[in-house]
Amino acid sequence: MYAIVEISGKQYKLEKDAIVNVDRLKTAEKDLVLDKVILYSNDGEVKVGQPYLQNVKVKAEILGEVKGNKVFGIKFKKRKNYTRTIGHRAQYSQLKINEVVVG
Repeated sequence: MYAIVEISGKQYKLEKDAIVNVDRLKTAEKDLVLDKVILYSNDGEVKVGQPYLQNVKVKAEILGEVKGNKVFGIKFKKRKNYTRTIGHRAQYSQLKINEVVVG
């Protein structure tokens, strides 16, 4: 059983007891109900929303915030003896999916 959910404009495939890193959420609550479910599948039964399913919700718990891998970028100008390295680490919220509720 899994559901595809939209969180902050991105789509994630969520299953029960999975731990997922999503873009940083600006909420202080620990428990979260995700109701923008696009697709739900359970043993061959597939429901597709137009655009969202009304009777399917995903209950999740926010475990905390984590940083992603460091991404490097480089700037340089040819023949000018100029190089600059830039690094960035994205902030993610870590979610634990408790259950997928239908009905």
